[in-house]
Amino acid sequence: MIRLGRRTGYEIKQLVDVSTRFFWAASYGQIYPELRRLEEQGLISGKDAATNGRARREFELTAAGDEAFDRWLRSGEPLTLETRDEGLLKLFFSDRLAPDEHRALLRSMRERHEAIVASLESIEDSAREKGGGPYEVLRFGLAHHSFCAQRLAEMENEVT
Repeated sequence: MIRLGRRTGYEIKQLVDVSTRFFWAASYGQIYPELRRLEEQGLISGKDAATNGRARREFELTAAGDEAFDRWLRSGEPLTLETRDEGLLKLFFSDRLAPDEHRALLRSMRERHEAIVASLESIEDSAREKGGGPYEVLRFGLAHHSFCAQRLAEMENEVT
């Protein structure tokens, strides 16, 4: 996110919440320690910048950080795939639920995916204009969450 421009930890979190959160979430508890670590390694540089009397620290990539980012993008290392989905966790343990409770869980999960599809569709035109990686990820997200919503609807109908 810093490669996109100078940012505070708060601004990084806000940007993550409207962009990568659907596939790579980050909490303040992750962001701030990582910013300190990156600064200690010389990959970013921070500058104090008070806003409305509030202490803030803005960060930007250093040349070394920019090079490290490019190396990471081009790396042939195995890719990490982690999924945290509380709905799937509940579904895994749902064998003790009554059928109506089971359907309610599936419905809730389906509605969550449908809401994500609606959110992504609302920004699809502007993402298409920009093109590139973010648009490719948006299209992937639309396909993924549309599939999940459809499959969950089928599962709802199968509950007896």
